[in-house]
Amino acid sequence: MGIDLPLIWALIIGFGVMMYVLMDGFDLGIGILYPFIPDRHHRDVAMNTVAPVWDGNETWLVLGGAGLLAAFPLVYSVVLTALYLPLIFMLLGLIFRGIAFEFRFKARDHERHIWDKAFIGGSFTATFFQGVVLGAYVSGLPVENGAYPVGPLDWIAPFPLFTGVALVFAYALLGSTWLIMKTEGELQFRMFHLTRPLMWILLAAIAVISLWTPLRDPVIAERWFSFPNIVWFSPVPLLVVGAALLMQRALARGRPVAPFLLALLLMFLGYAGLAISGWPNILPPDISIWEAAAPPQSLGFALVGALLIIPFILMYTAFAYYVFRGKVRPGDGYH
Repeated sequence: MGIDLPLIWALIIGFGVMMYVLMDGFDLGIGILYPFIPDRHHRDVAMNTVAPVWDGNETWLVLGGAGLLAAFPLVYSVVLTALYLPLIFMLLGLIFRGIAFEFRFKARDHERHIWDKAFIGGSFTATFFQGVVLGAYVSGLPVENGAYPVGPLDWIAPFPLFTGVALVFAYALLGSTWLIMKTEGELQFRMFHLTRPLMWILLAAIAVISLWTPLRDPVIAERWFSFPNIVWFSPVPLLVVGAALLMQRALARGRPVAPFLLALLLMFLGYAGLAISGWPNILPPDISIWEAAAPPQSLGFALVGALLIIPFILMYTAFAYYVFRGKVRPGDGYH
């Protein structure tokens, strides 16, 4: 039996996107939380917790996009055609966020508020439009003769806009739990109190999306609620509830690390739920990974490069987090 190259590439791209969501989510979340951190020195500490690693986190987004172009060019062309505007807005948000990182550290005191606003606006914009892209993609992108036949504003619909708002709260939860783990004192205390409502809001959003998705699509409803699928997939919602209860308990006991790990678990479970809903279609509603795949020769050639580069990305990411482990305190800085 030969190697299933489309399946391998689907797993690689899925892994890259998941790593981006988990790792870039908390530094976008810190920008979203900046309005709730009024003290300048606390803002310095919050930014310093991610300053050494934020740009490396975005490597996974590049990997996912490049992998999609190499392995599934049909999906790449349709997604960019259908979602060109929200993707541009997302990239503009990431650009503003990146500029704010570099310029804020060097700005004079009376100018720093400008870069704070750029950091907040860039983080909100990038996160919201990532959620919009996700919601529009899950809703389905029709294809006719290898092209997207609908208008460029079809993403403006209730479900994509709701997922955009939901992702803002999800990243804010990642950001608050990251700051609990990486800071101490008044800032950490503030994040403990902010994390509780963020967790409940995110759970409500997960519940709404979990109901809305199958109600919109009978195929997804059949996949989740038919027997024996309902038995096989039931651990996903049960683990979501369990993770939320454990997070509530960890917050009540003042645990610094467990809330962040549980927030990562919640994000992974949400990602897994969407993957289950869509599998094996890589272009909803009905184009599978095998139908959208590039020729085997292209998949095999690109796979050699991917298998060489991914271990290096994992190694330097792990090394960066190892070097900059531990708490960040006022006066610490990396610029």
